[in-house]
Amino acid sequence: MKVRFTPTARAQFLEGLEYIRQDSPTAAFRFREKAEQALRRLEGYPESGRSIPEFPALPHREVIVRPYRFFYRVVGKTVWVVAVWHSAQLPEGRRTSTV
Repeated sequence: MKVRFTPTARAQFLEGLEYIRQDSPTAAFRFREKAEQALRRLEGYPESGRSIPEFPALPHREVIVRPYRFFYRVVGKTVWVVAVWHSAQLPEGRRTSTV
């Protein structure tokens, strides 16, 4: 099983790393190592991530490497990371009202 990023997910991951790096290059390095370790685990255990609570009917799963969520889907012998969101992000239509 191989882990691959879609172009969008790769850009999101790199943007997150850059954001962390601006504050602390060391923290960015540690985060990248943790993320790579968590994603490598999917090579042997692709179903180890949890179902996405906001979208339980979708065939996607997620791995959390605080403070980011890595959303993925298994297609054949490939784990496709399709999005990387900061945990403070909410999907469209799931935002809470402030009124």
